[in-house]
Order: sequence, then C-alpha cells, then structure tokens
Amino acid sequence: MEDWVTIRNLKVKNPNLGTRTIATMLGISRNTVKKALVSEEIPLYNRGEKKINEHIVPFINFIKESFLKKNLKASRILKDMKSKGYSGSQYALYAYIRDILKPIKQDVTKTSPSAFMRYETKPAEQMQYDWSPYTVQIDGNSVKINVHQTILGFSRYKFYDVSLYVTGSDVYTALEESFLFFGGVSERIQVDNATVFVTNASKDNLVWNPRFLSLCGFYGIKPTRSIPSHPWSKGKVESVFSYLETHFITGNSFKSFEDLRNRLKQFQDVHNLELHGTTKQITKVLYEKEEMNFLKPLPINPITGELKRYVGFKEEFRKVTTECLISYKGNKYSVPHYFASKEVWLRLLYGTTLQIYSSKNKLIASHSLSMKKGEVIIDKEHYSGYRNDNKFDSIAVSISRLIKRFAHYTNINKFIENVKVAKRINPAYHLYKIANLFEYYDDSDCIMAMEECFSLNIYSITIIKGYITQQTKPKNEQLNLFNIKLPTANIKRDLGDYKI
Repeated sequence: MEDWVTIRNLKVKNPNLGTRTIATMLGISRNTVKKALVSEEIPLYNRGEKKINEHIVPFINFIKESFLKKNLKASRILKDMKSKGYSGSQYALYAYIRDILKPIKQDVTKTSPSAFMRYETKPAEQMQYDWSPYTVQIDGNSVKINVHQTILGFSRYKFYDVSLYVTGSDVYTALEESFLFFGGVSERIQVDNATVFVTNASKDNLVWNPRFLSLCGFYGIKPTRSIPSHPWSKGKVESVFSYLETHFITGNSFKSFEDLRNRLKQFQDVHNLELHGTTKQITKVLYEKEEMNFLKPLPINPITGELKRYVGFKEEFRKVTTECLISYKGNKYSVPHYFASKEVWLRLLYGTTLQIYSSKNKLIASHSLSMKKGEVIIDKEHYSGYRNDNKFDSIAVSISRLIKRFAHYTNINKFIENVKVAKRINPAYHLYKIANLFEYYDDSDCIMAMEECFSLNIYSITIIKGYITQQTKPKNEQLNLFNIKLPTANIKRDLGDYKI
C-alpha cells in the first residue's frame, strides 16, 4: 500500500523497468511491486471505523490523483473541486487529506525520499525542457497536439509552445523560441533521454544526438540529462504540466490551431504573473529581478547587430523551378522569382507552416501547409516585377528603401547615383528590382555585390543578381548537416560505356 504511487510513477515514466529493478530501487519485495502494477486503485488507509464525508465520496479519485500523484496543495484541490460542483465544506476535504491520504504520502516519502526531493538551483544555473502530448478539440475535431515547455530552474519563469508533431525540428524550434523569449540561456539545460537528445542513453556510454549538441554549441549551453530510472530529476518542468492540464487543457476547445497557440501564450503570460508556491514570489518579478541579468547572452551577428538563429534543423532542400515553385509532399508552393532555378532550404514549423529559406538561411517565403494533394499554392507578391511587368515603386520610394536599409554603408548614395547614370532610360525599374533583391540577403552580401559593381563599373540588375546568388551559393559542407565528409569521386567504368 505504501509504495503504490512511487511504483506506478516509475513504471509509467520508464516502461522498460522490470519488477526486480523497481524492487531493488525502493528496497521492497517483487510481490509488492507486482501487486501495485496490477491494482488500478490506490489502497486506502483505513483508520478504524472512520467514515468519509458523503460530499467527498464522488471526488475521491480526483483528490487522490491531485494530492498523491500531482502533489497539489489542499487549497488548490478545493478550488478545482468547487469548479467541478463540490458543495461540501473545506473542513471535510482537509480532514480526509489529513486522516486518509497524508499517512500514505508520508510512508511513501520515507521509503523513497529521493522520489519527492526538490533540487534548487542558482540564478541562470539551469533550465529544464520537456513536452507532453494531449488530445484537444479543434474546430469540433479531436486533434493530438504536443505542448513544449521550457522553465528556468531558479525563478520558474515558463515558456510554452505547441506543435502537431514531435520531430527534431519541432523540438529544436521550441527550444530556440524559448531562448529568445528568455533573452538568454542558462549554464545548462536538463532534458530526458528521448532520441532527439540522446542516441545512446546507457549510463556508461552516453551518446548525445549530434543535432542537439550542435544547437547547444551554437547557444553555448551545456546539456545534461535525467538519468534513466530517475524521472524526478526534472520535477520542476513535469509538475507544471499537471497545472497546464487542469487549468488550460481540460474543458477547453479551440477554433483553430492558431487559436490554440494564441490562447496558450495568454495562459503562459498569466501563469508567469502568479505567486509561486515554493519561491513565494511572483514568477515574472523574480525572473526580472534576480535571474534575467545572469543569463548568458544570445549570439549576435557582428556585421548587422541582429540576433543569429540556429539553422541546423534545415534537413531538406529543393531546387526552385523556372516557374518559381518548389514541391513538398505532393503540392507546389511559390517562392520569390529572384530564386528561380536556385536551391533553397525547407522547414516545417509546428506541423502547420512551410517556411522556405535561401541558401544563406534567410527566410524568403512562408505558406500554410495544405493537407490536400496536387495543389499549387501561390503568393502573388512572389511574382511582382517578374518578366518585366510595369508594376513597380517610384524611384523615390526605391531610393528611400535603399538609403534606410544601408545607412551604415558609406557608398550607398554613390551607388544609387551610378545606377541612375548607367540606367538613365529607366533607373526606377532597376532600383526597384535591386531593392527587392536585397530584401532576401544579408547586409554583408548586398554590400559585396555593390562593391563588385564599382569594380566592374556595371550596375545592371542582371549582373547584381548573378553575383549575389553565385557568391552565396552553399558549399557542399553547408548542405551536409553534420559535416559528414562525402566520398571523393573515384569511379571506374568499362570502356564499353563510352561507345557512341
């Protein structure tokens, strides 16, 4: 009876654990373990002939789940029960917990104290990440979703995100978004033994997933993992999932996936403004006051001063057709015409949005993913100016765009004037095309292209486009995510293969 909660929690978190291993860990007999795993009901502590209040009886399973498994406080349980129609007194609930459930919990704690041991960390020392699957109602349909959560260990400041799938890309995207939300990273991040993090979870031969290591290296954060059979080492992040389930998931329905994501973010913001039961402080206030300034800064592009983003999740690339389209899962999607016949990266975001990146990892197009087959999804803006149409900005607008974008480039005015002189018949068209082309490339690439124009004394959009796309063409090692060395060509063929 005493070990029922601990035994079942261990088995749920680690299905591969055998009865002998659990018995050894908890110092109990295998028969006790077997009985606990077979029994679906927690053994009630019976103290004499004491009766349970009639108002409590309909909520017994809910109270046991909340107090023994989720470790919720009696005041929280009372609040949840009232929302479910409980009409009894506060005393009746408190008496039931005190006389019936507390002895069970105390005995379990004595048997396995580490199962409930809380590990406190210093400011910016640790963050924890995990995800949890749920089924929710979206537009009247039952949809399986996955909620991602990252939490700072000291302040308990939390970040939530949601995706339809749990691929490596989904997990790393959620992690990166949490780093940007926090404005930095801790010294280390605690994760579990999922394959997106660990390819070999053996205690003696731990092997990290190289993609996860690449992400950690990019942001300068040390990965640590929960040792197999010790799920409580991520208690901070897992306890918050129970709060999420009772306060957000249960009883809610959503109009769309975007509605779900927006309301989850609202829940996140409200939750971060609540008083935390352990720290006794408002989570966001504690984060801003004592943890935020100790986080390690995010990487910055030294040339543009912008935040750098991790791009190692881009596993698929396509070659754009001459019609400015790429294929993905049976459908075609448009990209800006500047990238016709060029190679681009693809990224599926949250399972709902297809993002397309240039070879220099700059986002150039975004489409809602079609669930049908054989469709062609077009963004008309991608064809603006294509094949010399006459719809383009005035020369003043194009000049303003270039000067604003490259105010730090000393030769920008000289470049504009040279274009106007070289293309005196129709300078507005060329400046418009140049300004649009530059939108898809970093400042450094654009400046190199302009410098090349000065050296050649040629200011044609065709020359600029050719130079900037060739100079930014990805190298072979960039196309290979893990820098795996490709075999060198050393192929021998029979001379008969060359007969005409």
